[in-house]
Amino acid sequence: MPLALAHWGICSRCTRALSCSLPLCPLCGLPAANAILPCGRCLQKAPPWQRLIAVNDYAPPLSRLIHRLKFSGRAELAVALARLLLLRIRQQGLKTAPDLMMSVPLWQRRQWRRGFNQSDLLCQPLSRWLQCRWQANALRRQRATPVQHHLSARLRKQNLKNAFRLEFAVNGLHIALVDDVVTTGSTVAEISRLLLRNGAASVEVWCLCRTL
Repeated sequence: MPLALAHWGICSRCTRALSCSLPLCPLCGLPAANAILPCGRCLQKAPPWQRLIAVNDYAPPLSRLIHRLKFSGRAELAVALARLLLLRIRQQGLKTAPDLMMSVPLWQRRQWRRGFNQSDLLCQPLSRWLQCRWQANALRRQRATPVQHHLSARLRKQNLKNAFRLEFAVNGLHIALVDDVVTTGSTVAEISRLLLRNGAASVEVWCLCRTL
């Protein structure tokens, strides 16, 4: 279908089809009875972040677009995907932009091989649209870690212990942590705890996909 603006990349019909219609818990982002109150899982054990916003499940066709972005060098897809996330964030009732936006870092060798960090490519337009500060190198991976999707939930947590280092003062700041896919949440949980230990006022997780 024709696009109202070419740089949107995805037409309005497909945008609606790519958005999740299930009620998701506002804390963990998993299916819940409603999208307003925390689910039973979070009432028993809340995640370290304060809210999670995701466009949809990691399933076709959205998963194929992300795969092309990351593994086929299709960096031009990032703006269209970032717009999907922007629309979802606005749908969830963003009242004020966060003080700071951060992207989940890749290990330097992995980023070098890929040529980019896909989370950086999402943050670039998002920070401009929301008029929010983005600090590209605020977080660093201190060491290489095995690829997460090959590991169990328990091993994912062990794999990420002390894997990140904070390079930027966050005391009193409300932070949006941006990633492409959140699976078990181990990565964003480890970073959220690091940010809160260093004085961040709150952490929200924004992602394209939350594995449901």
